[in-house]
Amino acid sequence: MSTSAMPESGRAAPQRSRTRSLLLWGAVSLLGAIAWGVLALARGEEISAVWLVVAALGSYAIAYRFYSRFIARRVLQPDDRRATPAERLEDGVDFHPTDRRVLLGHHFAAIAGAGPLVGPVLAAQMGYLPGTLWIVAGVIFAGAVQDMVVLFLSMRRDGTSLGQMARDEIGRVGGAAALVAVFAIMIILLGVLALVVVNALAHSPWGTFSVAMTIPIALFMGFWLHRIRPGRVVETSLIGVALLLLAIVGGSWVQDSSLASAFTLSPTTLVFCLIGYGFVASVLPVWMLLAPRDYLSTFMKIGTIALLAVGVVVAAPVLRADAVSDFASSGAGPVFAGALFPFLFITIACGALSGFHALVSSGTTPKLIAKESQVRMIGYGAMLMESFVAIMALIAAAALEPGLYYAMNAPAGLLGATAESASHAVAGLGFTITPDQLTQAAKSVEEQTLIARSGGAPTLAVGMSEIFSGLFGGNAMKAFWYHFAIMFEALFILTTVDAGTRVGRFMLQDMLGNVWKPVGRVNWKPGIWLCSGLVVAAWGYFLYSGATDPLGGINQLFPLFGIANQLLAAIALTVCTTVLVKSGRLRWAWVTGVPLAWVVAITFTAGWQKIFSDDPKIGFFAQRARYSDALDAGQVLPPAKSLDDMHTVVTNSTVDGVLIALFLLLVAVVIVNAAVVCVRAVRTPGALPTSEAPYVESRIDVPAREGAPLAGAPS
Repeated sequence: MSTSAMPESGRAAPQRSRTRSLLLWGAVSLLGAIAWGVLALARGEEISAVWLVVAALGSYAIAYRFYSRFIARRVLQPDDRRATPAERLEDGVDFHPTDRRVLLGHHFAAIAGAGPLVGPVLAAQMGYLPGTLWIVAGVIFAGAVQDMVVLFLSMRRDGTSLGQMARDEIGRVGGAAALVAVFAIMIILLGVLALVVVNALAHSPWGTFSVAMTIPIALFMGFWLHRIRPGRVVETSLIGVALLLLAIVGGSWVQDSSLASAFTLSPTTLVFCLIGYGFVASVLPVWMLLAPRDYLSTFMKIGTIALLAVGVVVAAPVLRADAVSDFASSGAGPVFAGALFPFLFITIACGALSGFHALVSSGTTPKLIAKESQVRMIGYGAMLMESFVAIMALIAAAALEPGLYYAMNAPAGLLGATAESASHAVAGLGFTITPDQLTQAAKSVEEQTLIARSGGAPTLAVGMSEIFSGLFGGNAMKAFWYHFAIMFEALFILTTVDAGTRVGRFMLQDMLGNVWKPVGRVNWKPGIWLCSGLVVAAWGYFLYSGATDPLGGINQLFPLFGIANQLLAAIALTVCTTVLVKSGRLRWAWVTGVPLAWVVAITFTAGWQKIFSDDPKIGFFAQRARYSDALDAGQVLPPAKSLDDMHTVVTNSTVDGVLIALFLLLVAVVIVNAAVVCVRAVRTPGALPTSEAPYVESRIDVPAREGAPLAGAPS
């Protein structure tokens, strides 16, 4: 039928749809702009946290609708007629076409660890506005872009790991540097994440029981969805959520029962439990434990954050923190030292831009994705979800009274051991909290003390309990919500440990496969077991040492966490930019090239200061010199408690300084090598060859529209 012959009502329908779309997105844009205006311009008056929620959600909606769509259509150009590695290489262990809803849950759970919960809480010392701007702008233009592009490129290369992609696309020298840097940094990240889980679950029967129950529930869901009722995702989800809620309620009951002792585990016991679980999760078929457990955990994560958002909207708490604090410019903050640039962007990683995500996007997820068009929802969408988690964590911290915030997050050496000394120290920072208020705050959440409970996790738990108790139960429920939040944080972080271990196994198989081909085959069982064992042994060693020695093991490497994570992002964005240039998409290389330039600027600036700063609170070698001089004088400085501890601090500072210099050198080699490849690609007519797998026609029916159910997809 010609257009002229089309009925008037037929021509009017698309026009009405376009009009509604314009009105909808116009309203979203206007509301978001108003919220940002309130946050940016208001000074010296109380600001409701609701404005922060509105600004973030409006920005996310616009970014997903327009910017991610632009990247997908113009830059990546996914093709649903092309078979993904999940379809071509399906083996029932690592490669398996997975329902997009389950995969979104798995991917989100795998990337969302300690970072979006802890980083924004610590960065609140610089005020709520700088952190908010970085979380929202960073995720839209950097973090979500990295996750989406890495996922697409890895999927086009049979699910190859980030380090192997660097070797294949950049060359042997830069690739070797990337492989070493990526694997070493990944072990540090896994060790730090695992230690946070251990600290959260130690001597907590409620948390331990609830988290432990997610394992048999996930196994049941995996068999139910894969063997008993194939393809019944909604049905499986309802059963899993019901069982999860029972596990949470049961944990509260266990804590007050005779079974409490069985689930009250020491840090050392939890270390071995985590090591064993990490190995099992790495070698079992992905559909059996890892994917359903992460999917199940996502309900808990998203449900809790959504409930927190509802609490913020209903209770409308006031942001007690300054918009921009004096510590942002002075760099003398008690929570962490250093000026806003570059250390805010190092402290807040996950939620804005995180290199760890690139490991997952080139690890488990590309081996499970059924259709290329789903990259947008899973890669970009999951990262926006994590960014909102970071926003909620920032609100929880910024809504606390500043006196309580600094009494919890300032170092013990400054605060002292008593409520009186902590109150006096906080007053010296320019804030007020009485000893009675400190004592009552601890009593309300059934803790002996909240003084110097640094690390961010306890502060977030207190902030969440304040908001939740205002919505449900009042002050009488504060202790319940506090311990619920601690359990929630442990569950939140644990999913990154199991997925990260599997990713580490893939990476090690790729590395060793360059030396001996059989190890590189992902379906060769001895290689799977060997590499899984080596990965868990590596991070397990640092974890065990850290759990038994406050200054040893992973505690020794903890100061590297932020910079190392962002250096991973620099490697990932370098690989992405190189592939875009090599494949003839130079005009779109700015999509990853601009965030690459930014992350290189912040990481190398931070690294330079960590190595060469003469401030012992910032520079590793300056800290080494201070403690070495004190040791020669027979003095003991906190956090050391003995002369032996002083020796350990000197060693730790030296190791950290050398390692950060080595990581910066390796990343510089990767970037320089990549620049040479890009220049050669620009000067060469046509596109340079890449490691992209050959085109194979998909046998799975192409969905009618992006995100539609897959007809005929394997269950």
